[in-house]
Amino acid sequence: MSQKLPHRTEVPTAETWDLSDLYADSAAYEKAIHALYQDAQGFKAQYEGQLNQLDTIKKGLEAFSQILIELDRAGNYAELLLSVDTTDAERQRLSALFSTNYGKILSQLSFVESELLSLDKETMDTAINELPYGYYLKQLQKRQPHQLHAKAEEALASMAPAFSSASEIYGITKMLDIDFGSFEVNGQQYDMDYTTFEGYYEDHEDTDLRRKSFRHFSDTIKKYEHTTAAVYNAQVQREKLEADLRGYDSVIEYLLEEQDVTLEMYHRQIDTIMSDLAPIMRKYAKIIQRTNKLDELRFEDLKISVDPTYEPEITIEESKKYIFGALDVLGADYVKMLNQAYDERWIDFPQNKGKQTGAYCASPYASHSYIFISWTGKMTEAFVLAHELGHAGHFTFAQAHQNYLQSEASMYFVEAPSTMNEMLMLNYLFKNSHNPRFKRWAIGSILARTYYHNMVTHLLEAAYQREVYQRVDKGESLNAPALNEIKLDVIKAFWGDVVTYTPGAELTWMRQPHYYIIWDFTHTLIQLV
Repeated sequence: MSQKLPHRTEVPTAETWDLSDLYADSAAYEKAIHALYQDAQGFKAQYEGQLNQLDTIKKGLEAFSQILIELDRAGNYAELLLSVDTTDAERQRLSALFSTNYGKILSQLSFVESELLSLDKETMDTAINELPYGYYLKQLQKRQPHQLHAKAEEALASMAPAFSSASEIYGITKMLDIDFGSFEVNGQQYDMDYTTFEGYYEDHEDTDLRRKSFRHFSDTIKKYEHTTAAVYNAQVQREKLEADLRGYDSVIEYLLEEQDVTLEMYHRQIDTIMSDLAPIMRKYAKIIQRTNKLDELRFEDLKISVDPTYEPEITIEESKKYIFGALDVLGADYVKMLNQAYDERWIDFPQNKGKQTGAYCASPYASHSYIFISWTGKMTEAFVLAHELGHAGHFTFAQAHQNYLQSEASMYFVEAPSTMNEMLMLNYLFKNSHNPRFKRWAIGSILARTYYHNMVTHLLEAAYQREVYQRVDKGESLNAPALNEIKLDVIKAFWGDVVTYTPGAELTWMRQPHYYIIWDFTHTLIQLV
């Protein structure tokens, strides 16, 4: 069948998320943005040069937190609004409004950390021990050797919109400029976009359809490889510039410090998976080839399961049985959150034109979590939803017990609660089914999706990203051929000679926005544990 997506205006409202818990409407959001800048100016006028006594520091951090909470609310609203329909001009305008004002607001606040880092040791130690901001202040202290002059910090803060422009350009190119059109298989035309390729064609049981869709997808994105490479190179060169400016030994060290992750942890994670998991996954690849009776295993065949012809279907309503059944073990408060997520429309389910790809959970401190997913009707969506609800649970309870400045966890652990939920889902499905084929499907799904996605897809992204930054540290500038070479070398190092590397495998780096942050290595932690 041809996969043609509806427009956003055509999807059921009940299946969309409700952003009115953030702002009643876009007019309220616009008003809040302008008020935020005024508040930031007033805050600076009141507290600049005053953060040197314990009482003033306490009051200042309370006021600082409130502005950041409202900034967080506005930023999430802008992102969530745009992410479900990037084609809508009004949503684009509202998102740009936040970007335009973000740097101006941050520049008014940058003095806070500069003044805190200039405190004498006795005052700082007292603040850490007596104020409810001990963790935040300790983390801030770690950055002290790399802190710039206050005016330099203010200037950098004001340029925040420019610093984020590379990822924005990538997203616009991906969602608005690339037109995949359609492709033909056995006389039938199939429409394509990012969502239908990744949600339907990429792991399709029909080998001819799967392989031809990959060829069409790859041929299309290749037309944009030089633009995408130039944008990405601008991002990593900017990060290198700031790392050098702040006196870090490498870009990776600079990017990891804010995440509370050491270089040793980072390299260990990637090296262990590359050396120890690769042989296991090569055996798994041979099983895929054998069970699917493939003459050769191509790169585009790797995401099919051991039984691709068996895929149970599930409605959104039916998903509740599995979500509640699997996660009930986490307690009454957790179940209450699950009920709220469904009943209060925390989740955006529809597939529609212009909706971004993937799945994620956003957790604005001022409200509640929002979950982004594109519901395909496949049973595997129960695993995806359980995963994102794991993030929601994590931040729901963290934010309930921590003030804003203390509520962020290290990135090293952030994927653990969500991936554990997928394990709980698998456990529930096994306990509550007596159908051998269903159990086989469950095992196949956890391997083909959860383990593959977390331990292979994201790990290979992390290994690729590490090589990119190491080259940047050597003074190299990266273009499309260089990035293609790096990505293909990483893939080959992992899969060896069990896979045939068809043209397009090297373009995998073009598909993910993850490369604009350093994060992919974190997905492997829970499986390693």
